[in-house]
Amino acid sequence: MNDQADQQFMEQALKLARQAAELGEVPVGAVVVRHNKVVGRGWNQPIRSNNPCAHAEIIALQAAATALDNYRLSGCQLYVTLEPCTMCVGAMIHARIERLVYGAQEPKAGAVVSRLQLLQAGHFNHHIAVRGDFLAACSSRLLRHFFAQKRRQRSSLRQHAEDSHDLNILT
Repeated sequence: MNDQADQQFMEQALKLARQAAELGEVPVGAVVVRHNKVVGRGWNQPIRSNNPCAHAEIIALQAAATALDNYRLSGCQLYVTLEPCTMCVGAMIHARIERLVYGAQEPKAGAVVSRLQLLQAGHFNHHIAVRGDFLAACSSRLLRHFFAQKRRQRSSLRQHAEDSHDLNILT
């Protein structure tokens, strides 16, 4: 793939990440591409689906497998706005993803470069080419904004609860 194609598909993943944020989910989006065509899309949905495995990557991989009628996704690329976790890296290996392009690094749970370097382990029977930190500033900005907004909401709720408590004491 070239820079223009990578940008086009990462922008689609960013759009899905914004959709996740609008739904109150951590803003991560992912697309699976084969022969320059999107075959799977996903965004984070663990909260609304009550499913800890409903990461953007997993949903996109499942959609691609359904679309291609094959659990093996050979020849496919995965574009995701945040460095994948251990679970998602494992799923990518089992699916035989050819190439991973990710946006921001995930310093707490990233399993590609940040915390673990699982794709560099020599014992897997499949290897995935990686392009990291692609449009990372856009992904990072989206995540920072989301978490800042969540902190403001929590602070506002805390303040409201304290104000209500003070009113109850006075009455």
